[in-house]
Amino acid sequence: MPLLRFDLIEGRDEKQLKKLLDAAHNAMTEAFTVPERDRYQIVHQHPANELIIEDTGLGLKRSKDVVIISIVSKARTESQKETLYALLAQKLEAECGISPEDLMVSITENGDADWSFGLGEAQFLTGKL
Repeated sequence: MPLLRFDLIEGRDEKQLKKLLDAAHNAMTEAFTVPERDRYQIVHQHPANELIIEDTGLGLKRSKDVVIISIVSKARTESQKETLYALLAQKLEAECGISPEDLMVSITENGDADWSFGLGEAQFLTGKL
C-alpha cells in the first residue's frame, strides 16, 4: 500500500533500476510488514541540473547516484520509520553500491479514505482491504 516515488539522476540502466526497486521493496516489506505483492513504485529520472539535493548542514557528500524516495503511506510508528531508513541505507549500499550519503527519504502519511486502488472504490473503507 505505500506508494514510493523515486527521483534519480538519469543514466541508470534497466538492470540497475530493477536492483534498486527490489532492494527498496525488500526494505519496505521488512520494516512496514507489507505483503510481497503490495508494491507501488514510480521512477522519475531527471537531468543532473534538475536535482539539487544538498546536505542541510550535515556535511554529506552527494554524488550523481543520489536517490530521493518519497513515500505516501498510512500512519506508521517512529520505530517502523527508523527501521525503514536504516534498511534502505543498508540494502541500497550492499545491493546497489549506493552510498548512504546519497539517500534521502521523506514519508507523508494519510488515512483510509485517501486510497482507491481502482474500480472507483475506497477499498479500506469498504472493507475489501
